[in-house]
Amino acid sequence: MAPDNHIDDPDQIPESHAEAEERIKQDAIADGQLPDDAADDDDRVDPDAPGAGDVVFSDAAAADEESSDSQAASTDTQSPDGTANDDTASDEAAADDAAGDDATGDDAPSNEATADIRGPIEDADADDEEITTPPAPEQQRLLAAVIYNPIKVDLEALQNAVEREEQGAGWEETLWFETSVEDPGGDVTKQALEAGATMLIAAGGDGTVRAVAEAMHDSEARLALLPSGTGNLLARNLNLTLDDMSWALNVAFNGTDRPMDIALIDIERENGDVDRAAFLIMAGVGLDAKMLANTDDELKKKVGWLAYVKAIFTALRDKNQLRLRYSVDGNETRSLRAHTIIVGNTGTLQANVLLLPDAVIDDGYFEIVLLRPEGVLGWIQIFVKIIWENGVLRRSKVGRLMMSKEVDALNYVKGRKLVVRFRRPELIELDGDDFGKAAAFNARVRPGGLSVRVPDDAA
Repeated sequence: MAPDNHIDDPDQIPESHAEAEERIKQDAIADGQLPDDAADDDDRVDPDAPGAGDVVFSDAAAADEESSDSQAASTDTQSPDGTANDDTASDEAAADDAAGDDATGDDAPSNEATADIRGPIEDADADDEEITTPPAPEQQRLLAAVIYNPIKVDLEALQNAVEREEQGAGWEETLWFETSVEDPGGDVTKQALEAGATMLIAAGGDGTVRAVAEAMHDSEARLALLPSGTGNLLARNLNLTLDDMSWALNVAFNGTDRPMDIALIDIERENGDVDRAAFLIMAGVGLDAKMLANTDDELKKKVGWLAYVKAIFTALRDKNQLRLRYSVDGNETRSLRAHTIIVGNTGTLQANVLLLPDAVIDDGYFEIVLLRPEGVLGWIQIFVKIIWENGVLRRSKVGRLMMSKEVDALNYVKGRKLVVRFRRPELIELDGDDFGKAAAFNARVRPGGLSVRVPDDAA
């Protein structure tokens, strides 16, 4: 059940000086005293202008340096705790002015991103349970449960393979639970735990794995993977074999436990309801969420992840930008405009694309990336950084010496907690699944919140 959290209505928060001026101006426009385009002409602020509010990310320091000759130069580095060296007063004033700009030209609802991030959403993690340390394997009951997606697996072949492995390893007879459209894995996972299962084998795609992990995290049970979907991103990031069922089951019954981080997220909906979920790979708003909404499911069944290519080009034609306020690790709230924001626990995507180069699955942090392209040149910068530098140069010592500095179109930062409020509700995805629209969210890392089975030599 979702927690009874609520994010304060921005209309209840005292308006800033900039907001008051905007309200007066809009009233004048409504009375015919000003032309309709007056607000756009006066309030429009370049997101890359000095003091635009995005000081946490790498390009902000240069903007601050240019804002005034009398200001001390600030660094463009970001510490793991989310703090930055900058003069925050001028940034906040400019951010309040900038937030009034609707880059898309569409009417925005009352959920203005200009409001400070306040209320229970910022402290939504206060009721997170303490992390449970699993007992030693020799102290656990040897009972596995397979949570399987019936359209992803050959059930008869899987049952025969499981029976061989469980008997060879001395485990009890395995329990079986089938997922459905109504229950992608969460409810049946809880049933398996109540039945005494100490290892949950997720047989399906990333959606099945995410649902199982969400229901079992912080329990004493272990997660084992039987990759069966299009992406299999968690298995890829754990360097597990993707297409060998016997090998995967041998790891499940005879492997060892590896602790890994899991991310929890509270998502506020447009009506004020708050849903709690978890993700293992990444959560995204912008390009990736729109890509999923545009993906042809029938084409995906035929050509796999290549179906996303068409959806990506469809999403790229969408000129709407995100307007948001954010805070990393409880630090000062900032305002910015971006094309996409992604927070990830792991960094590798399909085709071995390294999107988040510093994301580590068990370091207690996630990595956040902002995509802020300005035209074709910005997308070229992003492509070069992700495909060429992250995918090729970063993999060798010599290549790393050839890498360029950070670019304005692609900004990274690491942290433990990210709170975001959007100017208007935006599509959000978790581990490749569409999760509807978010007015705001609170994402945080649970270090070591999940134990996953890996080969003995990979722990």
